Amino acid sequence: LWKRNGSAHRQRSLHQTAGCSVPAAAQRSLEEVFVLKIRIKYSKLGNLKFIGHLDVMRYFQKEIRRAKLDISYSKGYSPHQIISFAAPLALGITSDGEYFDAEFNSVTTSTEMIEALNAVSVDEIHVTKCVQIPEDAKNAMSIVAASDYEITFREQNDLSEKLLASVDELNKQDEIIVLKKTKKSEKEENIRPGILKLERRGDGIYMLLQTGSVYNLKPELVVKALYDLCGETYDFFRIYIHRLETYYDKDGSLQPLYMAGEEF
Repeated sequence: LWKRNGSAHRQRSLHQTAGCSVPAAAQRSLEEVFVLKIRIKYSKLGNLKFIGHLDVMRYFQKEIRRAKLDISYSKGYSPHQIISFAAPLALGITSDGEYFDAEFNSVTTSTEMIEALNAVSVDEIHVTKCVQIPEDAKNAMSIVAASDYEITFREQNDLSEKLLASVDELNKQDEIIVLKKTKKSEKEENIRPGILKLERRGDGIYMLLQTGSVYNLKPELVVKALYDLCGETYDFFRIYIHRLETYYDKDGSLQPLYMAGEEF
């Protein structure tokens, strides 16, 4: 570890490429590269809910270049920005709790980086947090444990009230069996273990669900279970799904991903 301007930097040496002969003089002139690991939180709103995850990745690669931030690139014949996204958002869902990690050669301050990114961004994507995470921290994708969502209805009518009234009944069930479809097959699955919290809040529904590599429960499946309980046909276009935050597990307590770092 090296200390520079009060921030911890990681020393990364450029190594000789396997199978290539590097002259001794050139070997001595190889530079040591220092990088900072930065976690960035952003919102994805409005019509951009119809933009897929791969397009969002490409969008931020271009936005970082437009903001002229000193991001690190991989080495080799096809250099690419070192970025890792957490818990990709499904199409048709808005969010205030999206994250990605990136490595930078140099930074200014959290506030200046946020302002630089938002200055070249579209209105529907807005960076809200920028923190430095420890040098040995795992990337956001690998530590995601849960996400919470707010479900609201396009119209308040007899059907929406019927669904809201069924939340308590669904909560009391020991098993919640739904038909889960994949690209290759479909099977019945008990989603009850993945529901950490489910409750009615005013004219909407709040749910905290397991998310990540261990178990990933989509909010649409919980809403579908409510429709099934009411004897109604699920219709995605009658509801709005909004992700509020994405969490990691810290000593048995769920914390927002940005809490793993510090502003700089």
